[in-house]
Amino acid sequence: MAATTPVRPVPGPPPDDTQHGEGPTDPGNRRPTRRRSGGTGRRIRRGLVVAALIAMCFVFLYPFAWLLAASFKGRGQVFDNSLWPSTFNWQNYVQVWDELPLGNWMINSVCIATLAAVTVAVSSSLVAWGFAHFRFPGRGPLFGLVLATMMLPGAVTMIPIYLIWKELGFLGTWVPLFGANLFGSAFYIFLQRQFYLGLPRELFEAARIDGANHWRMYWRIVFPLSLPSFIIVLLFEFQASWNNLQSALIYLNAGGPEGYTAPLGIAYAMTKYSPTAGGQGDYQFVMVASLLVTLPMLALFAFGQRYFIEGVATQGRKG
Repeated sequence: MAATTPVRPVPGPPPDDTQHGEGPTDPGNRRPTRRRSGGTGRRIRRGLVVAALIAMCFVFLYPFAWLLAASFKGRGQVFDNSLWPSTFNWQNYVQVWDELPLGNWMINSVCIATLAAVTVAVSSSLVAWGFAHFRFPGRGPLFGLVLATMMLPGAVTMIPIYLIWKELGFLGTWVPLFGANLFGSAFYIFLQRQFYLGLPRELFEAARIDGANHWRMYWRIVFPLSLPSFIIVLLFEFQASWNNLQSALIYLNAGGPEGYTAPLGIAYAMTKYSPTAGGQGDYQFVMVASLLVTLPMLALFAFGQRYFIEGVATQGRKG
C-alpha cells in the first residue's frame, strides 16, 4: 500500500467574535464604557451640588462677616460695604461694655428664656402624653382644636392677652414673657405627641401589670425614653424666647434699660446712637452689641444641632 500523506488543515479566517457575543455588539464589552460615563456624570452632578452648597454658605455667612467687620470700624465707616476694616478699633468693645448694660441684658434673657423653656417643655409634655396614651371620646376633635390655635395670628390675640396681664397686675414684670407657657404650646404638644406615639404600648402594659399607675409610668418610662424630644423643646423655646422682641417691647419697655432683654436692648442701642435721637451715628457700637448678643445662640446651636435636626425629623413621623 502506498503511504498516504496527512492533509494539513488550511488556516481559515479568524473567527467572527461578533457572532458569539464577544465583539463590539456584545453588551458586556460596553459596560465599562457605560460605567465610566456614568461615573463621570455622577462626579459632575456631585461637583455642582457641592458648588451650590458652598454658594449658599456664602449667602448665609455674609451677614455675619459684615457684622463682624462693622464692629471694628470707626464712625462713618460702617456702611462702606467693605468686609475688611481700614483700622481695627478694639476699643469699640470696651466702650460698648462700659456704656450699655449688656451684662444685665444677657442675664435677663437667660433667666426668662430658661423659665419659658422649662415651663413649656413640662406642660406640653404632659398634654402630649395624654393625647398619645389615653383613649377617650372626642380625643381626635380635641387634638384638632388644639392644633387649630396655631392658625390664629399673633395680632389677633395680642390685645386680649395684654389686657389679661394688665388686670392681673403683671405689667413690667417677667411673668407675661413665660406665664402663658404654663398651659403648653400647640406646636410642642404636636411635636412631643409624635414622639410618644412611637413608644411601644407593651411597655405600659407590663408596667400596669406590675402595679404602676399613670403618673409613675410617665416619670419612670415615658420621660426617660422621651428625653431627646424634651431637650428639643427646651432648645427650640429657649431660642424663640431669646429672640422675642415683641413681648419684651410690650411688657418691659416701661422700665429702665437695666431691666431689658437682649433684643430690646439692641433696639434701645439703635435709638441711643441714632442721629435722629440725639446720637452721633455710632452704629459700630450697635454692631458690637448685636454681635455679642448673637454669640450665645451660635454656641447653643453648635452644641445642640443634633437635637435641632432630630426635631425637624420628628415632625414628619406618622401619628
